[in-house]
Amino acid sequence: MTSPSATLFADLVGKTIWVTGGAGYLGAPITAALDRAAARTLCFDLGDKPHALVRDRALGRTIPVSLDVSDAAALPAQLENLMAEHGVPDGVVHLAYASSAGKTLEDLPIADFAQTFARTVPATFALCRAVAQRMRTRGSGSIVLFASMYGLVAPDPRIYASPLTPNPIDYGASKAAILQLARYLAVHYGGAGLRFNCVTPGPFPNPNMQRDYPGFIDELARKTALARVGTNEEIVGPTLFLLSDAASYVTGHSLVVDGGWTTW
Repeated sequence: MTSPSATLFADLVGKTIWVTGGAGYLGAPITAALDRAAARTLCFDLGDKPHALVRDRALGRTIPVSLDVSDAAALPAQLENLMAEHGVPDGVVHLAYASSAGKTLEDLPIADFAQTFARTVPATFALCRAVAQRMRTRGSGSIVLFASMYGLVAPDPRIYASPLTPNPIDYGASKAAILQLARYLAVHYGGAGLRFNCVTPGPFPNPNMQRDYPGFIDELARKTALARVGTNEEIVGPTLFLLSDAASYVTGHSLVVDGGWTTW
């Protein structure tokens, strides 16, 4: 699969787009596509990850930013500094998340469950509000949050053979909260010309999972209508669509990109 042509979303040319988690498995192709679309992109991620992505892919229009966007208390001031330096973004793609991966429901400490919410929901709210308050004076802006199929449905424990464990409950519950957050923000800021939407991915296992657990990948594929898992490039088109003027009358929406996983 290849990313959509840059000309498909020509209105992104010259726009400033922020991508949190922009050097990750799903974030990297989005960042690279925005760079090709001639958008001025800020790629947020932890440590050296955004710098390595920009260097390795020779992204000439992308600015790497090392930032932990999960700290809700510190985030507003950090965002204000970034907007003072780089301007108010025209669009934001927020992929960063937290999870207690590897722990079963029975063994998950309450503190870990709470930490996932603390690092996901308040931080997303802080990010959206800080940026939206500045966007509203301009009268335009598109913010795309990332939810998950497990914010819509529960994982099927039958496909998670040991040593795998079902997708953790704190992750799914926090992603369900993101879906509702997007709806609430869409209503609150809609009159100011701002749009809030979610991309809701289905099974997009990373290369390590595909290499190490081929039987599990087969089970994931079997549960989709298209009988295969997604490639990370297939998340690009839906994301750029919601960012662009092509989606100018779309807000409060969850665009499910799951190969039909949640249709049955």
